Amino acid sequence: MKFNHIPIMLDTVIDKLNIKKDGVYVDGTLGGAGHSIEIVKRLDKGKLIGIDQDEDALKKAREVLKDYNDKTIFVHDNYKNIDNILRTLNIEKVDGIFIDIGVSSYQLDEASRGFSYHNDADLDMRMDRSKGFSAWDVVNKYSQEELEEIFLNYGEESWGKRIAEFIVEERKTHPINTTLGLVDVIKKAIPKRVRMEGAHPARKTFQAIRIEVNAELEVLKASIDKMIDALKPGGRLGVITFHSLEDRIVKNKFKYLFKDCICPPEIPICKCDKKREIKIITRKPIVAQEKEIDANPRSRSAKLRVAEKI
Repeated sequence: MKFNHIPIMLDTVIDKLNIKKDGVYVDGTLGGAGHSIEIVKRLDKGKLIGIDQDEDALKKAREVLKDYNDKTIFVHDNYKNIDNILRTLNIEKVDGIFIDIGVSSYQLDEASRGFSYHNDADLDMRMDRSKGFSAWDVVNKYSQEELEEIFLNYGEESWGKRIAEFIVEERKTHPINTTLGLVDVIKKAIPKRVRMEGAHPARKTFQAIRIEVNAELEVLKASIDKMIDALKPGGRLGVITFHSLEDRIVKNKFKYLFKDCICPPEIPICKCDKKREIKIITRKPIVAQEKEIDANPRSRSAKLRVAEKI
């Protein structure tokens, strides 16, 4: 199994997590363990809990971390279940949590996973292949209105309405079964003059379908409170996002958790009992430097935000 993984902003992530030798840390998106191995190297009596919903990723991570078996715990699950995972492990609170949102380099590079619009494969895009629902279901079963909505909201695709129309028309004669079959439909929907400009014409549509299949934004929204709650005072949460939809969720959630009052301004005395829960370590998101971007173009859109539990 070929598994290329270049951890994004590795040194910065490690620095911002403020790792203690005897601490307990969670990598909620273990992937190829590029970040995790640097965390675990800094542990003495501490533990690393590596969570991933992709069994291929867990297999690779076990190889990468094989010399640190006494310090690592592997969990096949979604980080949204962090509260249940820690309860099962009899761990009350942890010293740090890191998540790297979105599709991994391996998932993109492995054609059979169906994430890439450059290679032909079955329409899949499941991060957890034990689940039944896939990209095929979205493309072949969603109504035109539902397709339009996800292309607009998750892909920010200005041609979403037309792409949805062409998909529905195409599947009247036969199902759309493959990635390149879908790419052909998208190219028919987008005028040639537009296709010749900018990024690949299928990029935004594929992003939208992937987010829908894996409920990525819903998972992120539902998880930040749980992750902050799981931290000890002084513990840190680091989140890397790759597009504005994800970054906006993290930014707004951190802003809310930082507030110590949410009463309307016209009320002179606070009655909401809201307490500040975090200190925001990164007032602005940290982005990759040019040197890293040159070596790993996928880091170009990455943004890191970090918060500390009060």
